[in-house]
Amino acid sequence: MSGLDVTAISLRLGDVWVLREVTIAVGSGEIVALLGPSGAGKTSLLRVIAGLIEPDAGSVTWDGHDLRGEPAHRRRMGMVFQDALLFPHRDVAGNIGYGLEIGGERRSAIAARIEELLELVGLSGFQHRDVATLSGGQAGRVALARALAPHPRLLLLDEPFVALDRDLRDRLGAEVRELLKRLGVPALHVTHDPHEAALVADRAITLAPSGDGSSIVAT
Repeated sequence: MSGLDVTAISLRLGDVWVLREVTIAVGSGEIVALLGPSGAGKTSLLRVIAGLIEPDAGSVTWDGHDLRGEPAHRRRMGMVFQDALLFPHRDVAGNIGYGLEIGGERRSAIAARIEELLELVGLSGFQHRDVATLSGGQAGRVALARALAPHPRLLLLDEPFVALDRDLRDRLGAEVRELLKRLGVPALHVTHDPHEAALVADRAITLAPSGDGSSIVAT
């Protein structure tokens, strides 16, 4: 299968098994929602996929290539967190261009990419805005643009709308789906909200803890 394959991932933090033999897949251009309650291991699974945590067992592959030992910055996966986590000392353009800067892109190419993304997320002209002045929805759009800037092959979304009210969550969810489909970027979208999963994703997977500490995955 082209795209992401996560096979029999197990992860233990201290004496607690956070994930046990979790297997999921995200196909090319597909948006998959990962549903589950708090404590089910959803965020931990995203961190394993991104290369931020090394699992105790199992494999993560992309187009059949095993990513074991490959550092996060080489996996080409963008991540958007629950809180936008924008850099407060950088303006909007500085946040969006951060990944391109550390990747050594030319200044002119960075400026062009920032302008392109701001138009895509509906924030044209916001380059020099102080991020402290942004609304929750605007901050979320900037975080999404920052994650998309380096042309990721997969986007990992960790409940990016959880702090927003329902109307704004629905609006941003629909916008994110439309944008990812237009760009052809596959995504794994973590949420505890079935309504949000149905709005954003092509299909949903449920991740839930069982009584013996293992993880149950139900498609």
